[in-house]
Amino acid sequence: MINIPKIKLGMAAVSRDCFPVGLSKKRREKVLEKCRDKKINIIKIATVIENEQDVVRALKEIKDQDINALVVYLGNFGPEGPAAMLAERFQGPCMFAAAAEEPANNLIQDRGDAYCGMLNASYNMGLRKINPYIPDFPVGTASQIADMIKDFISIARVVIGIKGLKIFSFGPRPQDFLACNAPIKPLYDLNVEVMENSELDLYDIFRKTEGSPHIEKITKEMTKELGGGNQYPDLLKRLAQYEVALKRFYEENLGASEYGVFANKCWPAFESYFGFVPCYVNSRLASNGIPVACEVDIYGALSEFIAVCATEFPATLLDINNTVPEDMYKKAGKKVKDYKINDLFMGFHCGNTAACCMIEPKMKYQLIMNRLLENGEEPDITRGTLEGRIRPGDVTVFRLQSTADAELKSYIAEGEILDIDPGSFGSIGIFAIKEMSRFYRYVLIEKRFPHHTAVAFKHTGKILYEALKMLGIGDISFNKPKEMLYEKENPFL
Repeated sequence: MINIPKIKLGMAAVSRDCFPVGLSKKRREKVLEKCRDKKINIIKIATVIENEQDVVRALKEIKDQDINALVVYLGNFGPEGPAAMLAERFQGPCMFAAAAEEPANNLIQDRGDAYCGMLNASYNMGLRKINPYIPDFPVGTASQIADMIKDFISIARVVIGIKGLKIFSFGPRPQDFLACNAPIKPLYDLNVEVMENSELDLYDIFRKTEGSPHIEKITKEMTKELGGGNQYPDLLKRLAQYEVALKRFYEENLGASEYGVFANKCWPAFESYFGFVPCYVNSRLASNGIPVACEVDIYGALSEFIAVCATEFPATLLDINNTVPEDMYKKAGKKVKDYKINDLFMGFHCGNTAACCMIEPKMKYQLIMNRLLENGEEPDITRGTLEGRIRPGDVTVFRLQSTADAELKSYIAEGEILDIDPGSFGSIGIFAIKEMSRFYRYVLIEKRFPHHTAVAFKHTGKILYEALKMLGIGDISFNKPKEMLYEKENPFL
């Protein structure tokens, strides 16, 4: 993936001066050893922090080694002031964890009291308004701490990615797509940059790319990727030109940002001027970690990027689209597993999902746009989708969205795509999420979320939830089990 942060992780041990510093050093080495065993790359900060001077020395080590994410490890009780100061001055994503006591036969000289020390450290973090990642139970053995660190790497990738992101948008939303509203201030609150452009700007960069030597190379890549699904070979050169234009714009306009995504107008005027639908190109950029959200869905692009950072795998943006017919549900038999029919829905978009996430994808035309723009006749300007079933397997649906009054809120729900043919068109799959009907009513509808959802192709709810907490998002919904009522759910149903 070319468009996500590379995490360079450091680990700093802290030690309270009335405890033996050797205890923190010894326990730190055990954690580092377990990290090596688990293939976790982590850099040891040689300075053990006991006081403020040690903080200065440790920060120099961190800077010299280009560390961008930090584990603060309480090998014993730890000095809460210097420990919190280290995190504050570092300014990047931090994780705090503490050592469990072991072994039982030496609880006099080698008792570290880090369980107690975490309480003091947390109080000092609050005074300094630091918001680190603190695992669900942050005190553990060396092996357990290593597992916590593995989660933190993905969480840090999301946080760093957001703070270095620029969203490029082209055009206003299509008419009546007010649901995809995009208040800008909450994006700046997250340190996300936004560069808004017109549809004319998009057409201009496309025309200026004509004759680029890169077009032929991209055309060959497309031909190879599509294989037998290449139903419109005459169209590939124009699609390749559009891809080259977007890539060039991305490279020339990142500016002070490190990562970029797009939210582009894709209908209805687009087809008449460009001569195709952009879906296949959008899918190809998504496969490289550069999501291109449909219909100028700025927060959809943001959500896709977060999903990519969390999983290091392409994500997609789909409509939470339609119910599954009862006869299809019954015919599927054991393929529906233990899901109720109201746990299922079809996730759909025109053809924007990366080929690696689909079963035998084919280039086709956009049926709905064909009806609108070509009266349902032989397709020409509505060609260019990538269509087929989305691969069965684990998924997480996710969105971070601003309300119209600029309040950030989010939802996360884990589920799976079932191995059932949806029998329809587009990039499409049958999604199964426990208690989906209640989630749909009391989260998606009740909280006014739009119809687009980002889809991560693995279960990553834990990572997303912790990353959102670090980003300061207070409203995070999930699909509650039937034993838990939503705030406005009728208890008498």
